[in-house]
Amino acid sequence: MPRFFSNKRLILLLVGVIVLVALISFSLRDRQHANLPEQIVKDVVGFGQSIFSKPARYITGTLDKIDGILNTYEENKHLKARLKEYASTQTELTDVKVENDRLRAIIGKEENLRNYNPIHATVISRNPDQWEEKLVIDKGSIAGVELNMAVITADGLIGKVVLVSKTTSTVELLSTENKNFRVAAVIPGKEAVFGLIEGYDTERGELIMKRIDSNFEVEVGQKVESSGLGGIFPKGLLIGEVTEVSTDDFGLTKLAYIKPAADFGMLDHVMVAERTTTVTSGTDGVVAEDDEGEDES
Repeated sequence: MPRFFSNKRLILLLVGVIVLVALISFSLRDRQHANLPEQIVKDVVGFGQSIFSKPARYITGTLDKIDGILNTYEENKHLKARLKEYASTQTELTDVKVENDRLRAIIGKEENLRNYNPIHATVISRNPDQWEEKLVIDKGSIAGVELNMAVITADGLIGKVVLVSKTTSTVELLSTENKNFRVAAVIPGKEAVFGLIEGYDTERGELIMKRIDSNFEVEVGQKVESSGLGGIFPKGLLIGEVTEVSTDDFGLTKLAYIKPAADFGMLDHVMVAERTTTVTSGTDGVVAEDDEGEDES
């Protein structure tokens, strides 16, 4: 008897395995319709999932909405604070402009180193061999473009016009390796710090501001603008931001590394700044022949 029951269990086990394998192979077949047991199981499981999934999705959606509302509230507070700051700055700027116009009227001075007429242009060509040095725009002498005019973007100063034809112009960028390309620059503050943008560090991707008086303090993060004293670039064009300050090779003056405000690698639309004040030879322009080699650019 024990042997009989033992054989019976073995037979039942084998039958169960065979049935299981048959069911698995049956379920793996490529069928377009489920059989009745499968339909029942799928319907029951689907109904159970719908019961639990709908509340879960509702709770998750509610939490996401609450999180979105909280984020929106914080962003709204931040934007309101920035808006108040912007409004205050605009009001202050308006007052400064009015006062400036009044003072200029008193002294009878009409020229302003900041004034210029923008000539909008599009970059149409860029030589891969001179990618960091020059580009060609679609405006020339017919549009009023002249030699040595400053070229800017919405972010800041990028270079100047070095060649003009009737319909196109060639622009030399601040990132050029031309050692004769200089820009008279200033670091605004309680005491304005003057210097010259001379050279570009290709490894750092930054401009070099030299000839800074060692008696003046220059801090990282300060903005650098064109001073308007070189004769070409209008005053107040943003050049970049100070990232490092050190002394020159002789220790007599300071030099600063400037992160450019504009991205020289992504240029499509630019503006040529037609300076309204009289352009004279100087740091930014072409010096007289007897001074050649000193500040020529």
